[in-house]
Amino acid sequence: MLETVVENFVFVVEFLGIVLATFVVAYLFEGVANKKSSYTGPIITTQKIAMIGLFGALSTILMMFEFPVPFAPTFYKLDFSELPIMIVTFAYGPVAGILTEFIKILLKVMFRSTTTAFVGELANFCVGAALILPSSIIYIFSKTRKGALLGSIAGTLTMAVFGSLFNAIYLLPKFAQMYGMDLSALIGMGSAVNPAVTNIQTFALMIVVPLNLLKGGLISALTIVLYKKFSPILKQGNSFREVNTAK
Repeated sequence: MLETVVENFVFVVEFLGIVLATFVVAYLFEGVANKKSSYTGPIITTQKIAMIGLFGALSTILMMFEFPVPFAPTFYKLDFSELPIMIVTFAYGPVAGILTEFIKILLKVMFRSTTTAFVGELANFCVGAALILPSSIIYIFSKTRKGALLGSIAGTLTMAVFGSLFNAIYLLPKFAQMYGMDLSALIGMGSAVNPAVTNIQTFALMIVVPLNLLKGGLISALTIVLYKKFSPILKQGNSFREVNTAK
């Protein structure tokens, strides 16, 4: 029991370290963009904090609605919790996006605890960040519809590649370890829905990549469609440089 508690504690510390690392990356890029645009105000404002909390809560609610996909085992599901986060990210930048992603995970754990020893939560955060960071970094340097489209494509591809590698190298082995399972049992669940899955590499390629491409594509398309409707509300009182995505 003590060993399990220690393992979980170490895992949570690793989780928080990843959150901090993504925040630092977002902060550095946003700082460069602000300097380029001659913006000298704070990266985080009272208005942004309010919207981060609001959209983080909305994202948590959406996270509760999960949809199975026919090409993946039951522990992989599709949800649209990244949609509010992407909208906030396009409005306020990558720092706000990463903070909203973290708030979503924090609220989820507070209200529903964890059923995966925090492995699922870590996966959700990291894969979400892999979509948010490239999308927002490209967009803050090119605040146009083309910039939004290119950013979304880059984010979706990054999420697919990073998600598959992260699952194969770290998450799936960690999940098996923390649950005392043989990794072959997880691979067997993949083989049951796709006979081409024979090892951890094909599991990532045949299951994780298509799932992330599907999710990233849907979230990106919905964001580009809905962002213009939300932008006037989100940008009220915001002094950050504004270029309408309709350009």
